[in-house]
Amino acid sequence: MDTNNRRKFLKNSLLLAAIPAIAPLDIFALDKPENGKSSSAPFMFAQIPLPYAYDALAPHIDAQTMEIHYTKHHATYVKNVNEAIKAENLNFSNAFEFFAKASTLSAKAKNNGGGVWNHNFFWDCMTPSAVAGPTGKLKAAIDKSFGSVEQFKDQFSKAALGQFGSGWAWLVNDKGTLKITGTANQDNPLMDTATVKGTPLLAIDVWEHAYYLKYQNKRNDYIAAWWNVVNWNQVAKRLV
Repeated sequence: MDTNNRRKFLKNSLLLAAIPAIAPLDIFALDKPENGKSSSAPFMFAQIPLPYAYDALAPHIDAQTMEIHYTKHHATYVKNVNEAIKAENLNFSNAFEFFAKASTLSAKAKNNGGGVWNHNFFWDCMTPSAVAGPTGKLKAAIDKSFGSVEQFKDQFSKAALGQFGSGWAWLVNDKGTLKITGTANQDNPLMDTATVKGTPLLAIDVWEHAYYLKYQNKRNDYIAAWWNVVNWNQVAKRLV
């Protein structure tokens, strides 16, 4: 990564860290009217600043993958969904209303809206300062639902490895019960089309572009390495 890009994203990381503490998931709604427009303006999706430098998660996730993933794939989802919102005259006040009507949306709006939100969430599921594992209330909830943290990680990894084609594996809170689920493409558990619905707590992207430069077809190696950068503190904050 060149010096200018490094400075830019280190600056963005500091700005993100300076945001006051807010209710879990609020940062992902990004539901302020675009460009200071009135509250009657339709909700538009936005890309959060990457919370760390491209190379911060290495060696588990390499810098080139992070840069391409963030600046190409994620940025394109933002462009495409906002085009769809304008072209189709969609008028939602936030992302959660948008996903609650996923079954009524065009493929362009649904797929790209999911792509933006899912990636915003995914970036914040990871940290270069990862702790060993969950503690406190989160650990107790995982133990209750899955038997132990190790059993949870095993089941979650199997869900991620077994997701056919492109998609995601999720840990969700369904009215106090923790569940593991998978979604295809850019679907997520907030959508009214989801088989298993709930509040997302943790997610892993298993699209090939998330890992192929480093791991090629070895999705299992990528998943195993990913556990080393899970942001358990953020996961715990989402458990309310």
